[in-house]
Amino acid sequence: MKQLNCIMLIDDNKIDNFFHERVIRKNNAANHIVIKESGREALDYLTDTDSLLPDLIFLDINMPGMNGWEFIEHYKQLDHELQNSMIVVMLSTSDNPDDRTMALTQGILADFKTKPLTKEMLDEVFNRLYSE
Repeated sequence: MKQLNCIMLIDDNKIDNFFHERVIRKNNAANHIVIKESGREALDYLTDTDSLLPDLIFLDINMPGMNGWEFIEHYKQLDHELQNSMIVVMLSTSDNPDDRTMALTQGILADFKTKPLTKEMLDEVFNRLYSE
């Protein structure tokens, strides 16, 4: 598996973050893992010029304050060069087909996966998005 420089997890659930971080570390998928517990925190991080930008973002839908869809709306306002340097994969407990459809019509979401993140899912995302 190719190793990315940085993967960002955006999820308000600490247990999910802990588990997903372990899967990423165990599979040596990234040099750095950045965890943000809200969409607002993640946007602040992404717009800070000193931040280490993620190659891949795993985004939860259901979060207090700013949910995944609201994050996407703000994300679309970011500099296009910045957007193009990152791939966003929605990772949710939702198996609602409407969420999946909405995710795929957003234009910037590369994929929609149902939690929890597994080694197989990571392999699939990497093979689809980062194959040479």
